[in-house]
Amino acid sequence: MMQTLETLSDALDTAGDIHSIVRTMKALSAVSIRQFEQAEEALGGYARTVDLGLMALLHDRRARGLPLPQTGVEGSSRTALIVIGSERGLCGRYNETVTRHALERIEGPETLLAVIGLRAAARLESAGQSVDTLFALPGSVAGLSALVQSVIVQSDRWQREDGIGRIRVVHNRREGRLLAKPLERQLLPLSDAYMRSLLDAPWPGPGLPFFRMSPPALLSWLVQQRLFVILYSALAEALVSEHATRLAAMQGAERNIEERRADLMQLYRVKRQETITRELMDVVSGFEAVSTVED
Repeated sequence: MMQTLETLSDALDTAGDIHSIVRTMKALSAVSIRQFEQAEEALGGYARTVDLGLMALLHDRRARGLPLPQTGVEGSSRTALIVIGSERGLCGRYNETVTRHALERIEGPETLLAVIGLRAAARLESAGQSVDTLFALPGSVAGLSALVQSVIVQSDRWQREDGIGRIRVVHNRREGRLLAKPLERQLLPLSDAYMRSLLDAPWPGPGLPFFRMSPPALLSWLVQQRLFVILYSALAEALVSEHATRLAAMQGAERNIEERRADLMQLYRVKRQETITRELMDVVSGFEAVSTVED
């Protein structure tokens, strides 16, 4: 196709607009990464408080000769899987990575499947997996707590109404140079290894605390808070990974756009020089034609 100065100028303007959008998305991703990292760091103190509460309860149970508590539905082999993807695209193979990992973890048609993020849900459904519950991913740190509470409510419903005995979560995490490394965590039941580690750890004080709440009610509340910590951390890590992947994708796009703009600018200069040369030749030819007629 023959390119004119006008079409080249329009292409340069379009490339400039796209470049501005990409730079804006880069800035937003960089800011979001830091915000979600800070949110995860801020959770550390609360996680430690929940661990201490469980530690005190477990020490009390041991003093009364009781075994480790059951935190799941006894006698049930049914599982539920929660997959955390992204709500938006332009993040490379982020959703492909986590959905491929999730497909390998689905234990037959009896597995209940919940997905956080429209993009991951679409990929799983295209792979033939029916999504039982879909949650929208928040765009900022402010929406994480409400989402976590919704997932906990759904998890409780799975246990009571569907007899789910085990609940797991799959998500991506940034690790070193890997921007999206898939990871699986178990939500329920709380692992015996985790509870034994609390039971064997020394109490960081002169004596164990007293509590007035009934032990079963306290255990139920602490388990819910432990789920909150795990889910909140998983979501924060997933969102850090998503924005890191998107930042890398935008950096690649920015390089491509800059190269394209340089090529277009070179073509524009050549075309402009050709146009100027042609116009000068027309003027010279016209002058020579007029001079010949006068002679």
